[in-house]
Amino acid sequence: MTSIASSGVISIRAALFDLDGTLVVTEHRSRAAWTRLFHAHGLEVNDALLATFVGRRGQEALADHVHRFPGSTVDELFHEAVGYLNSPDIPPPHPVAGAEVLVKKLHAEGVPMAVVTSSLREHAHALLDHVGGADLFAALITAEDVRRGKPHPEGFLAGCAALGVDPAQAVAFEDAPAGIAAAKNAGLACVGLTTTHGTEALAAADLVVPDLAGIRWPPFVTAA
Repeated sequence: MTSIASSGVISIRAALFDLDGTLVVTEHRSRAAWTRLFHAHGLEVNDALLATFVGRRGQEALADHVHRFPGSTVDELFHEAVGYLNSPDIPPPHPVAGAEVLVKKLHAEGVPMAVVTSSLREHAHALLDHVGGADLFAALITAEDVRRGKPHPEGFLAGCAALGVDPAQAVAFEDAPAGIAAAKNAGLACVGLTTTHGTEALAAADLVVPDLAGIRWPPFVTAA
């Protein structure tokens, strides 16, 4: 673990987790789906473009590029991309190292937990089966529950409200700059995971780790 900033947190009571890339490894699937969408419409795609989709609601990310798809709407393109996720040649998702152990441990200890994801609810429920199931979490905030996606703080604020905790007493676990920005804008401390981005891209987090293996609770040292 590499501490890159002082959290300034006195007491942490709750944990809010991003899902894709934080609890479950899915980036390979998302990249394949977005790549196929662009190629199906005769458009080139590169790593820089794909990076703009990470951690954001698919429709909002697509809105930045819809002008390149004449005659198609954002919703049409989004549903087309989701369909590509069912391609048999795309490897299945799997848990981030340490994720299942951590969430089960926190659940057993009575730590309030929520998932705040840019995914749709049906997709989120299916992915959470990889780390023990949605029932381990007291709240699930999805793309359908907010008007503005990450990096806007709405999702994390809704998650804290659902848990009944002050954002200053909660920590977010995120793998993308947009998610870290959302958490920090909401007033939460944040642990960044280098599962989809390098350390430099996660510099706004209070702590940067490779995965969830060995995470202690709470993740920050309380100031003396």
